[in-house]
Amino acid sequence: MNNEIKVIASNKKAFHNYFISNLTEAGIALEGSEVKSLRLNGISLNESYVLVKNREIFLKNAYIKSYENASMCKPDERRDRKLLLHKKEIEKFEEAVKQKGFSIMATKVYFSKGKAKVEIGLAKGKKLYDKRESLKEKAVKREIDRFTKQRGR
Repeated sequence: MNNEIKVIASNKKAFHNYFISNLTEAGIALEGSEVKSLRLNGISLNESYVLVKNREIFLKNAYIKSYENASMCKPDERRDRKLLLHKKEIEKFEEAVKQKGFSIMATKVYFSKGKAKVEIGLAKGKKLYDKRESLKEKAVKREIDRFTKQRGR
């Protein structure tokens, strides 16, 4: 049995532009040709977001490249895709979104045990000074790592 996780795509800008919390794994309802396209890394999460509508949760505006060897009926590349979560989890996300400033973002897509999964989380927008602060922290961490690596030689 294959228990390893194969990350297909990640949304790095989400972590730069938002504070992400409450990460949750969700299944995603796909058509057969979309799964084959995912296996060839044909997905982009840029500009995608998650929306709760009628007690269901959808991944919107995610781009999945159409599979070249598919039959004539190819799904739309930017169609809404239903995410598979329990009702209680959907209600938690819906309640948090009703609070001021929260939205739901997809952070990465991966295969786990042969099934396509999406990692979603609650996102709250960062201010410009927060972004600068996180860039400074990254630079300091990089310098420390570089120094310790040189010292170890």
